[in-house]
Amino acid sequence: MCIRFLLTFCLFISLTQLSLGQVRDQYVSSQGKTIAMRFTPPAGFERLTTQAGSFANYLQNLPLKPHGSIVKYYNGSTKQNTNVYIGVVDMEIGNQDLQQCADAVMRLRAEHLYQQKKYADIHFHFTNGDNVLYTQYAEGYRASIKGNKVIWSKKAKKDYSYSTFRQYMDLVFMYAGTLSLSKELHPVPTIKNIQIGDVFIKGGSPGHAVIVVDMAQNKKTGEKVFLLAQSYMPAQETQILRNPTESEMSPWYSTNFTGELITPEWTFEQSQLKRF
Repeated sequence: MCIRFLLTFCLFISLTQLSLGQVRDQYVSSQGKTIAMRFTPPAGFERLTTQAGSFANYLQNLPLKPHGSIVKYYNGSTKQNTNVYIGVVDMEIGNQDLQQCADAVMRLRAEHLYQQKKYADIHFHFTNGDNVLYTQYAEGYRASIKGNKVIWSKKAKKDYSYSTFRQYMDLVFMYAGTLSLSKELHPVPTIKNIQIGDVFIKGGSPGHAVIVVDMAQNKKTGEKVFLLAQSYMPAQETQILRNPTESEMSPWYSTNFTGELITPEWTFEQSQLKRF
């Protein structure tokens, strides 16, 4: 009797876990290689159509590692809490503890602009307020940091190669963060106006930032749902977040939430939604 009960109980637990897994991953097309191909919108929702060459279109088409991949830290070790995310962006992050939360957001923005050859639009503020231009770095100028002051001097040849771009981004990661990024982004008046590319951000230490990488809308009700991506501490691969409070629609988040936005590793106020 005891053995039969134990077997029945184990079978119940296994079926329950399988059922929960199916619910949690019901919007995943495991063979999809990009965000738009991997994640299907909930029933009644249609993915937003974005203009080719736009930041929104770039984010929707971010390449993903194979379904089930584990997030890696900058040093090659793996993130133990796999319940945080459901997808991993296929993008190198270097081997230094630099590309954390706000850094990943800036990286995505800059990668898009670099691909579009909009070099003059690539610039970010250091925490001290200095505006750091990619074009200045590419022209051969290098920063010398003395206390809270940045001094630029010509030390290299003109070089707009991708390797120089990555060096520039590492410099930004070193001296910028959630505090500086939150100041240069523009507030979004209401959650109803949310767009792909918008950022939920809490500036400070500690602070955090997540970015909207895809959206869908219910044409009948007007409700919008969105996907979020983040990096975290220590520096780690950018990941597509699960929805910890609404497993039946995870990884999608609805704009119809009241109060705070709860993500797996941070909670945001609606007023913390901002835009480039």
